[in-house]
Formats: sequence, structure tokens, C-alpha cells
Amino acid sequence: MNESSPILNISIFGVFVLITLFVVIRASRNNKTAADYLAAGRAFTGPQNGIAIAGDYLSAASFLGIAGAIALNGYDGFLYSIGFLVAWLIALLLVAELLRNTGKYTMGDVLSFRMRQRPVRAAAATSTMAVSFFYLLAQMAGAGGLVALLLGITGAGGQAIVIAVVGALMIAYVLIGGMKGTTWVQIIKAVLLIAGAGIMTVWVLGKYGFNLSTLLGAAVDAAPKAGEKILGPGLQYGATGTSKLDFLSLALALVLGTAGLPHILMRFYTVPTAKEARRSVVWAIWLIGIFYLFTLVLGYGAGALVGPDAINAAPGKANSAAPLLALELGGPILLGLIAAVAFATILAVVAGLTITASASFAHDIYANIIKKGREENGNGGGDDDKTDEVKVARITAIVIGLVSIGGGIVANGQNIAFLVALAFAVAASANLPTILYSLFWKRFNTSGALWSIYGGLIVTITLIILSPAVSGKPTSMFKNADFALFPLSNPGIVSIPVAFLLGYVGTILSKDKADPAKQAEMEVRSLTGAGAEKAIAH
Repeated sequence: MNESSPILNISIFGVFVLITLFVVIRASRNNKTAADYLAAGRAFTGPQNGIAIAGDYLSAASFLGIAGAIALNGYDGFLYSIGFLVAWLIALLLVAELLRNTGKYTMGDVLSFRMRQRPVRAAAATSTMAVSFFYLLAQMAGAGGLVALLLGITGAGGQAIVIAVVGALMIAYVLIGGMKGTTWVQIIKAVLLIAGAGIMTVWVLGKYGFNLSTLLGAAVDAAPKAGEKILGPGLQYGATGTSKLDFLSLALALVLGTAGLPHILMRFYTVPTAKEARRSVVWAIWLIGIFYLFTLVLGYGAGALVGPDAINAAPGKANSAAPLLALELGGPILLGLIAAVAFATILAVVAGLTITASASFAHDIYANIIKKGREENGNGGGDDDKTDEVKVARITAIVIGLVSIGGGIVANGQNIAFLVALAFAVAASANLPTILYSLFWKRFNTSGALWSIYGGLIVTITLIILSPAVSGKPTSMFKNADFALFPLSNPGIVSIPVAFLLGYVGTILSKDKADPAKQAEMEVRSLTGAGAEKAIAH
């Protein structure tokens, strides 16, 4: 196998960072208002936003984590790809257009539309921060493993420095470019990622005469311990009844989580109309679907050409499968290029998560709770308040960046696809029930929203802390501790139904009465878009 060249890899990284920083600085020149900074001035077309959504969604979990999961666990690893893709049908059919019609910047706009503003916005912002934090953990862990592999860094201290550098770049992108700069980084990254994965896919298939069966046979031969089990279900999740239940829980979290991810929902506000929001989702589905077909070949290709033992022995373990495959195929140059694409993937996603979390705090907490929505309602405030909102968003981005650096150092070495699945579980439990109830249930009220968000959040995080994902196993985050009282690694099968139930019970038991006029207005606006553009223009 060819050796990695740290100097070449750093040079390619440096070129990418310089190009993207140039793009971000150019894009930031027109950031004059809160709408410019937080929603990119709603200036992107459906296709542009669709490419950016693909860039936001195809995270380090998609490229590094899933390829590694397929290389080591075969069919069970590919189930991540299936779950991530199917999830978009829910986003397309139930959420995208309705959310764009009823919101302005954040998920809190929709949830608070016909309820008491302050408590619901506070809950929505809290949930957004929690989901963003779990997702950021995954990206930071991916950055540590990836760059450690490329630069030959084996110690935890060196990987911690790498994670800190990624965090600093992320903060710079968000502070300088806001949503507009972040969107262009995501578009560039999506094009590079899909093109790079496509080239590697063709290259791998070419080595086996463009015969998928021959490739799968080679993967079986390279994994004597697993053998033909890597071609069928059950290698990772089929050994016991508990593991089968864990898979079902994972599937629920993946399929239902996408429609509740704040950084994906916020992308619907960067287009001028609900029709463009719908077009952007269709574009995203096509691009994401094509990419996930590539992961099947890349995963089995890594298993066949690199081998499970070499992947497990590398820094980052499963997350190193795709870079090691690139090294095997094209030597140091291809490795450097693919690694730069993976690095771009991480930077683009963490920037998107950071702008989303900071926007939620600035818009929901600062502008609408602390400032009591004065600039929104036209009762004072005005341009000064909008400038303050952007300042608060930037300060929040710095804080989130620092916290995520610390969390990424702790989570370093964990499988990225698995960490992202935990973020999906939080999103599906804390966000999705409240969003669907708000859009489709007339009786739903403030108490139901608070029960659903906080209850779903508390149940999910508690079960994650008490799960084997955190302690009790050699693969756990804390290997030397054991306080795992909940048997499943992913809590979705329990936390998602509980969150829906809490929203229902909280509404039924509450004496709060929904405002019929506001409810009717929300229904008309969400379905037709009438009044939405006027509200956004304020």
C-alpha cells in the first residue's frame, strides 16, 4: 500500500480552506440585515438550495461513517443509507412546504405561531441547541479521526489539536459569512463530495470488471471471520433479540429524525417561496439517493481492497475506511483529494449546525423573549434591534464552537454514523411530534408543546446516558464505567412514542384553549402560503 504524504495532504487542505474563505468573504459583503445573516436574504433558488441541503445532510456520517459501517458490517451498515434516504419522503410530504409558509427564520417561529410565544420559543431553542450539539459531536469526532490518519497523528493530544483547528475554522465561516457564506460552502462541498464519491465508485467497479457480484465476492473473501454474513442482515443487529430491537429503534430514529433536524428545517427559509422549498427537497432527494448508492460500492470496496483488520487498526477505525480505500486506489494524491473532500464535508456541516443553533438563540431567545419581539411586531426596536440580533448570533456561534470542540475531544474515536443516529433520535423525539401536532392538530396548545419538547428531550437524553452507547461496553464512550441501565444503544423506539404521547396528554389535561382565529390563519397560511410573504417582509 502507498504511504500517505502529510505535506501533500496539508497543502490540499490549505488550498481548500483558502478558496472557501475567499467565497465566504465575498458572500458576506451583502450581509446587512438579520434576514441576510440568518436566512441568506432568501435569495437562493430551489436547485441551489437543494444542492446546499445535500451538502448539509451528507455529513461525515454519510461519507466516513457509513462507508466504514458497510466495510465492517456489510448489509447492516447499508441500512444507515436506506434510513437516511427514506427519511426525506416525510420531509417532502409533511414538512417542507408547510414549514416555509408559516415560519421566518427558525423552528420556533412555526411552533409559537398560535401559542404563547415566550415559553414555546424557549423550548424550541433548547431543543435546537441539544440536537445541534449531538450532531456537532459526530462531526468533530470525524475530523479528529480523519486528519489523524492523514497526518500520522496517533496520540489523543494531537487529535485534540486537530479538533480545535476545525472548530476555529467553523467559527470563522459563521462569523464572517453567516447563512449566505455557509450555503455557498455547502454547495461547493456537495459538488466535490458527490463527484469524488462517483469517481471512486467507478474506479472500484473497474477493478472488478464492473461486476458488482465479483466485488461482493472479493469482500467476502477479505473478511474470513464474517464470511457471507456481510451480504445479509444480522451481522451487527441480528445476534440477539435486543440487537434486533436496537435496529428497529435505530430505523425509527433515522426515518423520523430528518424532518425534525433544525439545520435542515432552517434551509427551507433561504428560498423565496414555498414552491422553491419543495423543489429544493426534490433536488436534494435525487442527489442524496445517488450518493447513497455510491456508499454501497465504496463500503464493500474498502472491505475487499483494504480489509476489515487494516480498517480496525487505523486511527479512527471504521471512519478511516473511505480514506484508506482512496490510498489503495490512487495513492497519496487521491487520498489527499478525497481527504480534502471529507474535510470540506465536516467544515460545511459544522458551519451549518452552528449558524442554526446561534440563529435560534438570537432570534427565539434574544429577539422574541428578552426583547419581547419588538422588531418583529414593529413596536420600537427596528434596525438597531436587528443589528443586535446578528451580534448575539455571532457571540452565540463562538460559545457553541468552543463547547463543541470540548465535546468532540471527548467523543473522538466513536463511529460517526452512530453518533449522528443519536442526534436523529433527539430530533425525532423532541422536535417532530411538536411540529406535526402544530401543523395538523387544531386542539394542540402551549402545554402540549412544552410537554412534547421538554418531555421528549429529557426522556431521550436520559436513555442515551443510561445506554450501552455511553458506558458498559468496550465500544462505549466511557469504556471503564458501567451505568448502562437501558439495554438499547438508540432510544428512538421508546422516546419517539413517549414524546407523541406527552404532547397529546399535555394538551388534553391542559386548560389552555387554542385561539381559533390564529389556528385558522395558520392552517390557511401553511396550506396556501397566503400571508406568508407579507409576514416575512416585516
